[in-house]
Amino acid sequence: MVKPLFDVTQRAIRRDRAFRQGPALFLLDRTFSDTLERIALVNRRFRSALMIGCPNPRWPDQLAERVGQVAVADPGPRFAAEVHGRLIVEDADRLGAADHDLCVAIGTLDTVNDLPLAFANIRATLCNDSLLIGAISGGDTLPMLRNAMRAADAAAGMASPHVHPRIDGPSLCGLLGGVGFLNAVVDIDRVSVGYPSLHAEIADLRAMAATNILFERSKIPLSRGAVAAAEKEFDRQGTDGRTVETFEILHFAAWTPAR
Repeated sequence: MVKPLFDVTQRAIRRDRAFRQGPALFLLDRTFSDTLERIALVNRRFRSALMIGCPNPRWPDQLAERVGQVAVADPGPRFAAEVHGRLIVEDADRLGAADHDLCVAIGTLDTVNDLPLAFANIRATLCNDSLLIGAISGGDTLPMLRNAMRAADAAAGMASPHVHPRIDGPSLCGLLGGVGFLNAVVDIDRVSVGYPSLHAEIADLRAMAATNILFERSKIPLSRGAVAAAEKEFDRQGTDGRTVETFEILHFAAWTPAR
């Protein structure tokens, strides 16, 4: 049996932590707003939507302006409870019978252990001729952080996984097609965010519930020397006191067969 890549228990814990401290929504709201615009371009009134991932309790009402009914599922207990939604515990969770004609998935699929299985479960909850649309973190996300963590590893004299591996666009299209979706399209939104320090970026990642939940992550805190090396490398990559980080967002859409 293949060992899971992500610790789904930590995924829930960190989403709850983001809920308690107040989630950082600037990227997620941007992505959701873009998704709503894409849905509006579809010449169709959807009957029933499933939303997977809901860090902002206003999202269901915003989606409901374009859809008859909206159901919500989230891997964070507090986020799910806030919108009276369902809690997703494992990638293999069944999401219900095929009674939705729209699924919106934002900010959760990049930390599932079996992405093809997750897509297959989404496929099973959609009717014929239904739309899956959403966004996932892409492969070029967080290059400045990656470089800083390499410097930390060099200072510590040992390597440890710090940043999640991420899928690229062609692979994402292939996975969607492999579980029965048609006409899959993926496009990229690269968002640049300036940070005054590594600490500020990590604070944002915590508030996005986007910190390291890899099973193979080190459970030992970085030494002061390793932290100093990471901070120095992060600052070295910047200019005028700010380092520009990149978030690569893969927007995707695909349809179930018409019959």
